Amino acid sequence: MLEELEVRDLGPIHQALLRPASGMTAITGETGAGKSMLLNAIRLISGAPTRSDLVAPGSSEAWVQGIFLPEGDRAPVEVISQAGLPGEEDGQIFISRSIPVTGRSRASVNGRTAPRSLLEEVSADLITVHGQADQLRMAAPGRQRDFLDAYARDGQELAAFRAAWATYQETREHLETLRNQETGMAAQADYLRESIDRIDRVDPHPGEDDDLQLQRDRIEHAAQISQGLRVALGALDASQVDPDGDGPSVSGLIDQAISALDGIGVDGVFKESAERLRSINTDLADLVFTLSSEVDDEVQEGDLDRINARIHDLSELTRRWGPTIDDVLAWREKSRLDLEDMDASPEKLQELQDRCDLERDRALQAARALSRVRDKAGRDLGGKVSDELKSLAMAGAGLEVKIVQRPDEALDSQGLDDIAFLFTPYPGSPRLPMGKSASGGELSRLMLAMELVAADARAIDRKSGDGRDEAGPSMTFIFDEVDAGVGGRAAVELGRRLARLAATSQVIVVTHLPQVASWADAHFVVSKGAGQAGGVETVISQVSGESRQREIARMLAGSESETSLEHARELLDSSRL
Repeated sequence: MLEELEVRDLGPIHQALLRPASGMTAITGETGAGKSMLLNAIRLISGAPTRSDLVAPGSSEAWVQGIFLPEGDRAPVEVISQAGLPGEEDGQIFISRSIPVTGRSRASVNGRTAPRSLLEEVSADLITVHGQADQLRMAAPGRQRDFLDAYARDGQELAAFRAAWATYQETREHLETLRNQETGMAAQADYLRESIDRIDRVDPHPGEDDDLQLQRDRIEHAAQISQGLRVALGALDASQVDPDGDGPSVSGLIDQAISALDGIGVDGVFKESAERLRSINTDLADLVFTLSSEVDDEVQEGDLDRINARIHDLSELTRRWGPTIDDVLAWREKSRLDLEDMDASPEKLQELQDRCDLERDRALQAARALSRVRDKAGRDLGGKVSDELKSLAMAGAGLEVKIVQRPDEALDSQGLDDIAFLFTPYPGSPRLPMGKSASGGELSRLMLAMELVAADARAIDRKSGDGRDEAGPSMTFIFDEVDAGVGGRAAVELGRRLARLAATSQVIVVTHLPQVASWADAHFVVSKGAGQAGGVETVISQVSGESRQREIARMLAGSESETSLEHARELLDSSRL
């Protein structure tokens, strides 16, 4: 609900602060006092386009802020959070708008800059304005469908249909993609086959390119390797390079040192040194064996040519599908799998077509189930709204919720239903679409009747076991011109129904009728006063007690005579649910 509305330098309003009641709030005042500017302020924080002529003369910019209390409704908070902004501050949502004389307007949510589209999305869950210009939005088929769905409480059926439709769409898009790619698949398959054959002919092995590079390096440096090995082995053990040599080996000399140390026969450093020499001798013997085996690994003539040819073949593969042989092998395995899918594409297309038909049938079944719930709710809604209109000085008026089920082939993301709200404003009038069949006041009363019926349905759903409504106001409804052409007993009934709606929702009504204003829980008067610079500006003040009684008397008789004051007191006393 709307906790607070603050306005600065908007039209004739220099500064105003409005704290509406959680139930019903009435805004009254003489014609031309500036009540419409309050509605403009609310529309601005709801994301409406701005105009520089809304800025008060002599001011550089206008500023509007609304503070909302979600009352347990997490939808607007989630919308804000998904936009990357703070979800709420101390349980409140702050929405502000500034309109400069020149330049672009700025909007913010919870102190952070936000696009105007976000204001529209957030306010859709917080506030609904029913004024002459705002009624036209309900004329849109999408708005009427959403209203009917909310009244029908068809969330389960709607969710089931949307899930089935999404699955069908995903399958259909996959099928279309494969069909569009079918021509190119043949060429792609030929390319994959040729590439796989080329790799198979070369028959590379994992890591083979690195191994061959090492072999080539060894061949190219064979002389250096041979000479180095012979010198090293000659120093370690001459018998490894010259079997007839009789020079001592390093291992043999170490053995002599070990024998000498063991011969001392004293533990401690001598024994430890002998053990260390034995360990060194073991490692040395292993090293000599490794180096001597390299001497035996002679390179055959022609090995270098063979290796270079093999490296060339492998390089051709890595250049196209590398950068390494392992990458080439991985590409070949993936291509084989892709080729299997392509080779089976006709069967897969048929399989996917069958699945697509199945998913569409499921979506159709879900759409028909949704249609049945909508049809029943539409008849109920039309009948109850028509009954409400009788009490709003619109005898003979009626609403018909027309639901036409389209053929199966016309299924779309909203189901099978074409939904139209047809309004008959007076007896004998043809049934016409909303927005083309009534005045602003008649449309406001029609919307009031619709909101009343919807509120009654919500109240039934929200009743607890002891019969008390468990939830507070979840939506703010603002009505303008709802009292146009209404008077007498019908005006009292209009006020009563606004108060009834205010039992479950916050209601703000701009009215000229004392019979309506008398039902409000809070009452604000908009009047003209002297401005700071000597001009005229709009003043908004809350009235209660005697001051409210005088305002009701003014609305009744245009004066504050004893008779009008008494009449006002009686009216206020009788305006109770």
